[in-house]
Amino acid sequence: MKFSAVAFDLDGTLYPAFRLYVRLIPFFFRENRLLMAMGKARKQLRASYKNSGAAEGDFYEAQMRLMAELLCGPRPPEEAWEKVRERTERLIYQGWEQHFKKIRLFPHVKETLDAFRGAGIKMGLLSDFPPEKKLEYLGVAGYWSTMVCSERSGRLKPDPVSFLDLASRMEVPPERLLYVGNNAAYDVGGAARVGMKTALIRSGWKRFFTAMFAKTSFANAPVPDFVFSGYRQLSQYVLG
Repeated sequence: MKFSAVAFDLDGTLYPAFRLYVRLIPFFFRENRLLMAMGKARKQLRASYKNSGAAEGDFYEAQMRLMAELLCGPRPPEEAWEKVRERTERLIYQGWEQHFKKIRLFPHVKETLDAFRGAGIKMGLLSDFPPEKKLEYLGVAGYWSTMVCSERSGRLKPDPVSFLDLASRMEVPPERLLYVGNNAAYDVGGAARVGMKTALIRSGWKRFFTAMFAKTSFANAPVPDFVFSGYRQLSQYVLG
């Protein structure tokens, strides 16, 4: 068998990302400052890992404090930080999870996961956000031997620490693990950097873009070992 384990990204990989984005349009307009602060805070954290090679202490707390500084100015009072933390937890971490009750997976995801499990392949998941509730609402909570997120590993993709942590928890050498994602830079780049094989899902408009610009699609990003548009293709690639 090609692989001892297969691990997945979640958002945009197990389900089409646009299905979440459409539901979040009102939220994007209403809470754009909070979202922009989170995006900037995560960008700063990624840069700090790259420049220093060390995490900024507890990831969750570091993220919240950076967001408070971006929203409230340098050295915000403790009550301002607590307010940002409460709003972020309530509106994003917990608030977004409710939308997954109505989001559908890509076709044949469960069929593929069942086939992998039947073949004795370990399955793991690495996401930048806590995955448990999302997976429960999507109906695929019982498949995973290991689940890792930034709040636990202390790093954001594509930092190699997260991917090495995933392989270690799964007790599989990186070279025997296939990582499946939808982002060439973060998913393919991070996994390939530690020696994992990689598979990239290209569906919908991404598949059209890849077909139209095949020569340049990966010009500025790592090239995946396998590109697929449907989960039955992934199953055949892994199981032969």
